[in-house]
Amino acid sequence: MITASIVLYNTDISQLRSAINSYAPSAERMLYLIDNSEKEFDLKALNMDLTHIRYIFNNKNVGYGAGHNIAIRKAIDENSLYHVVLNPDIRFDSRILDDLEIFMNQHGDTAYILPKVIYPNGELQYLCKLLPTPIDLFIRRFLPAWEFLNNINDRYVLKNSGYDKVINPPCLSGCFMFLRLDTIKQGNIFFDEQFFMYLEDFDFIRRLHRIGKTIFYPYLTIIHDHARSSYRSKKMLKLHIISAIKYFNKYGWFFDKERKIMNDKILKEIAQ
Repeated sequence: MITASIVLYNTDISQLRSAINSYAPSAERMLYLIDNSEKEFDLKALNMDLTHIRYIFNNKNVGYGAGHNIAIRKAIDENSLYHVVLNPDIRFDSRILDDLEIFMNQHGDTAYILPKVIYPNGELQYLCKLLPTPIDLFIRRFLPAWEFLNNINDRYVLKNSGYDKVINPPCLSGCFMFLRLDTIKQGNIFFDEQFFMYLEDFDFIRRLHRIGKTIFYPYLTIIHDHARSSYRSKKMLKLHIISAIKYFNKYGWFFDKERKIMNDKILKEIAQ
């Protein structure tokens, strides 16, 4: 069985409906809606069959990772084999879930898989990454227009991979996370709830990467209406900075042995 979760916070209903229709809840695909909003969501407004949707209202914003942890633990209790962490701003053909399940069934060492992700206009999103250094994140957030720094950012997002083959990076996006629940359960790996928002996916995938492959799979595609909230909102930027500080406090700012080992390994793989 496959399960999935979407965390809500004052979520646009048309986006949410599109994401739900993409996932196509059924007897074999339960969907958890975890609501962090102040006001309870009216499910009837979705105007769709709610049989295989489980709604959980937290009555407060517990954070993105904490919200998904609720669903992942319930999925484990339901003996689900795979769980998909979904952003509400994604769209895809539901048949790709069958293809991803086949891949996971055939590759027991894979803990996580991400398809190719594009913007609505068809432009590729570069969501495979090295484990970041403080310099990587600073350049990406505050100096993106400085052309002489492009090589640093291109290296960080693994552009030399071509994004046209299966690779095993230590850091990927959390907008669509197809997860093997046996790995989650055996490693006791959940989202670290000290990250309220931002970098919780980097931290989570890094820990998964220690015990299983975290795969980019370019032969299937999803659409992501990525808003880059921290680029438009001072509040979101503050949350992003706070999460970055927590991340580097956890793993090391400039001296991080594991980061070097994991990054060297994927760079070597790409160069072959």
